[in-house]
Amino acid sequence: MRSYLRAPSLDDKFWRDPERVSRVVALTPSISDAQYYHWEELRHRPPPAGVEALDWWYALKLKRSMSARSYAELQGFGGRPLTVSMIAAMDAQLARCDRQLAGEIAHQNVPLDAQTRDRYLSSALMEEAIHSSLFEGAVSTREIAKDMLREQRAPINQYERMIVNNHRAMLHLRELAKQPLTVEAVLNLHAILVDGTLKQSDQAGRIQSPSDERIVVWDQKSQSAVHTPPAADELPQRLERLIAFANGDDIEGDRYTHPVLRSILLHFQLAFDHPFADGNGRTARALFYWSMLRHGYWLAEFISISRLIYQRPDPYRRSFLHVESDPQDATYFVRHQLEVIRGAIDELHGYVDRKRRELDAIRSLVRRRDDLNNRQLALLDHALRHADAAYTHESHATSHRISIMAARNDLQSLVAAKFLTQEKRGKKFVYRPVTGLEARLKR
Repeated sequence: MRSYLRAPSLDDKFWRDPERVSRVVALTPSISDAQYYHWEELRHRPPPAGVEALDWWYALKLKRSMSARSYAELQGFGGRPLTVSMIAAMDAQLARCDRQLAGEIAHQNVPLDAQTRDRYLSSALMEEAIHSSLFEGAVSTREIAKDMLREQRAPINQYERMIVNNHRAMLHLRELAKQPLTVEAVLNLHAILVDGTLKQSDQAGRIQSPSDERIVVWDQKSQSAVHTPPAADELPQRLERLIAFANGDDIEGDRYTHPVLRSILLHFQLAFDHPFADGNGRTARALFYWSMLRHGYWLAEFISISRLIYQRPDPYRRSFLHVESDPQDATYFVRHQLEVIRGAIDELHGYVDRKRRELDAIRSLVRRRDDLNNRQLALLDHALRHADAAYTHESHATSHRISIMAARNDLQSLVAAKFLTQEKRGKKFVYRPVTGLEARLKR
């Protein structure tokens, strides 16, 4: 991922050219900003008939400036504040977040009983932990990582440690979201995320100092630095401003900042500042979740933004570069993240529908039995599709967010019903599907 040349801005040079200003002002009303092109993209596209590409760009910038909101607490280089231009597509996406991630409407869209809700939540927290780590370079498979988390197995290498740390951090956010953010809370969150994974352990939970070799964002493909963060001596003040923004009121003076927009900007700013020796991206995405939960978007726990970012990393990285090279228009990043959230919501609804159908199918097999709970039905559904699966008290407890005793009772009941077999492996009991499980369920 290469860096971009600085986009032309509406600076003094532009305003000192009356003829060009006149052309651009006249052109502005006919300009559509629906795609929100960056200069790098726009200059390779055919401009409107009779219009120079540069004038087209200036007209776009002028139109964007009319709806731009400035955030003084969040700054790029040289003290320049981040700006966001509110366009119709973003307003629509923010409204969708309100409908589908918070409040009673969210409950109606995704009706979950307590057992099913806990199972979905457990799976979602694992997905976010795994993919946030994979995106940052962890080497593992999703299946192995999930089995490790379910069984509460100790990690065997640094990559597995990253995943376990991410999972711990996601669980920690539920409590952290009950109170305002502090510098200490951010440092502690970072310490959880990088525990046991740094070459220098004393770098966990502290921002870089002027005596440290400052980290840069390096692109392996081009073998070049694509982002050099602000100097280390600026970091304490930057972090204080970020905390103030995180705890700010939705309405301040005559300005309203939508809570989801605030959450996305926190994600951007922490990643832009890169205050830590490692783990900046993971900490930034964790702050996004903290802010969403803090503002009542309870269903945000059930979605994984890192899963979609991992699947398509280039647009995520490109959105950072667009902001930095069109200083400091954070709209590029906000638009990208709203699309990621939209995709994550769609994935959630697809997942819920699929699991609901699977449970209905398994219920039809055992319709004459009323002694199986939803957790047991979910396990039997999994066992039908994975004949070689193995279950433990720990894996079942983790998957459904229940106690070890409740998990043991679930599994022992399935053994008594002759749906599972039980064997001892070391100090643990292991449960496996019986041969011919589907035929036995139909009896």
